[in-house]
Amino acid sequence: MKVPFYDATREYKLYKSEFDNAISNAVSSGAFILGKQVSEFEEAVCNYTGAKYAVGVANGSDALVIASDILEYKNNAEIITPVFTFFASTSCIARLGGKPIFCDVDEETFNINFTDAENRITNKTKGILPVHLFLQTADMTSCMELAKKYNLSVLEDAAEAFGMKTKYNGEYIHAGLIGDFGIFSFFPTKTLGGYGDGGMIITNNEELYKKAKSYRVHGASKKYHHDYIGYNSRLDTLQAAILQVKLSHINKSLELRKKHAALYRKLLNDLPQIKLPVIKDGNQEVNYVFCIKAEKRDALEAHLNSREIGTSIYYPVPLHLQKCFEYLGYKKGDFPVAEKLCETVLALPMFPELKEEEISFVCESIKEFYK
Repeated sequence: MKVPFYDATREYKLYKSEFDNAISNAVSSGAFILGKQVSEFEEAVCNYTGAKYAVGVANGSDALVIASDILEYKNNAEIITPVFTFFASTSCIARLGGKPIFCDVDEETFNINFTDAENRITNKTKGILPVHLFLQTADMTSCMELAKKYNLSVLEDAAEAFGMKTKYNGEYIHAGLIGDFGIFSFFPTKTLGGYGDGGMIITNNEELYKKAKSYRVHGASKKYHHDYIGYNSRLDTLQAAILQVKLSHINKSLELRKKHAALYRKLLNDLPQIKLPVIKDGNQEVNYVFCIKAEKRDALEAHLNSREIGTSIYYPVPLHLQKCFEYLGYKKGDFPVAEKLCETVLALPMFPELKEEEISFVCESIKEFYK
């Protein structure tokens, strides 16, 4: 049995007529840049998440750069951010001339460790960039307590977190809406993914919204009138049309992901060589990927791949050991939890249309390896 790590074609076949219709309408309109589907999708995202404002941009990385620029994460300002995450969570700071200040992560959730974060705050610290990783948000209560205590802004990297909620001040809030800005990525594999790149900035702050809307079109408030040195980063009309179709089915998709995760937990629970993800109280899980911590991880991955089971390693090298960040002066051993995770974490197949028999085959293959 061949089990893909991710397969977009199954979803397309399920809703083919809806996707074809949406694409046809977008193409026949002739409005390929910021067509009506973009504003309609922004409004739909606001309705779904509870955000007051949403700005569609070209991709999640651009969303991070634009939000970082507006929050002034630049010119040697120090920004606290986790060392175990995707490159874009840090490159957005570095490319603007800010200084990423790495901190370690929680061993169970893989999210930023705010005790370690507080120890790294100085009088040069400008903000915190927490990342909501894999299946639950970072501890936003601790994050906002630090932000308030040290007068810091907060940019939530919710690239993997569409649909995630966490309890904050007694109510469940969607990821990205607790800090000053939040961002989403619509990369195809995400819980809400397009047929290409796409991203979005969300906020409840009107002034930040107006800036973000301007920054995506070269800093213009109206055509050929530029208030800022902005960017050329707009969500394609075609992608917005496709994403609207996907958003209409998102609750079913998230439920299927949750069901798949429950089956993985049930079938792998008795394996001592495997540690399963831990969901913290107050977090509503959304399984973007399903990551286990595995003994002999690399050998296990090779075994699964030999049986045509797709896997992925998130992440093989922590950010402080990436060549491009050598100038920051970190060394091996500085972030022991993250370094250990990079040696043990393995992502198993996870997407809504995955079949129970495929998950069973994956788990049987894992058990076979450890025998």
